[in-house]
Amino acid sequence: MVEVVAALIWDNNRFMICQRPAHKARGLLWEFAGGKVEAGETKEQALIRECREELAITLSVGDVFMDVVHEYPDINVHLTLFNAVIAEGVPQKLEHNDIRWITAEEIPLYDFCPADEEILQKIRQERLKKHV
Repeated sequence: MVEVVAALIWDNNRFMICQRPAHKARGLLWEFAGGKVEAGETKEQALIRECREELAITLSVGDVFMDVVHEYPDINVHLTLFNAVIAEGVPQKLEHNDIRWITAEEIPLYDFCPADEEILQKIRQERLKKHV
């Protein structure tokens, strides 16, 4: 089981998604910013490091939004998604193919990594409640 962390970063009613590089597993699928937790790191430290390395931003990490376990053919992941805000910097495509800010209503327009599907459902449900 691989520990993976990701950030749910909102800007008003839009949140940030990143497109995986074409040459990696699940290439060109969309995901939340983040990555693997390395030995000796807390999940929060890993998330801050990954976003600094991949996006040149410094995060302020909040509470856990949700966590999921997903079995891919090549890897089993335990994904913890944190609420986070950008404390410093502007997201840059240092590693990703693309970066977008989307609304909950736009989720169906993008092909996400399967591990994110449950999380995306929860985001849509929560956003719909706010509009009722």
